Amino acid sequence: MGFDLPTIIANIPALMIGFAFHEFAHAWVADRLGDPTPRSQGRLTLNPIAHLDLFGTLMALLYRFGWAKPVMTNPQYYRGNKRRGHMMVALAGPIMNLFMAFVVMFLWFLTMHWMSGSEWSSIISLVFQATVFMNLGLGIFNLLPIPPLDGFAVLEGLLPERYAPQLHLLQQYGMIILMLLLFTDILSKVLFPAVNGIAYAYQSIITLILTPFLG
Repeated sequence: MGFDLPTIIANIPALMIGFAFHEFAHAWVADRLGDPTPRSQGRLTLNPIAHLDLFGTLMALLYRFGWAKPVMTNPQYYRGNKRRGHMMVALAGPIMNLFMAFVVMFLWFLTMHWMSGSEWSSIISLVFQATVFMNLGLGIFNLLPIPPLDGFAVLEGLLPERYAPQLHLLQQYGMIILMLLLFTDILSKVLFPAVNGIAYAYQSIITLILTPFLG
């Protein structure tokens, strides 16, 4: 998406949905595992105001790289295996984004079918498009195994504990690695094909589902 006013406006609801559902998923899974922290801090909600970080949101709107307020959790409260619980909480956010991208694309197809020829269809379509790709981007980006992203917590949960020293070392330099990847444009070469590939797969599945009913 280009750096223009209609795109920025369309990204506002896209960000609210993407960030709110992502952080709510973290909070909900932690709460289900027995951690009272997210609920006590008011994070067990889909209200975007509870999750948005002002500077992180502005960065996301203007430069397509931003962040929400992270959900605070305490793995010591988790029932069962603490490492597995930590991994499940981390995984919940990206999975929710990927799920929301599918749901919004499904609604996008239906809405465009019903509003075909409407003068509002192009504006509404832009909002749907922004929401789909914002959620896909957030989901895939956060699955990267680089601290402090969710994918690193998933990696910690999958690897045997004997790799803890190496993971701790990686954690110390995580932000530096992430910034280098961002500013050298390496990430976009990985993220864009992944986002477009999943979007195409979603489109194919939804077309297959809806064609018998809307064709």
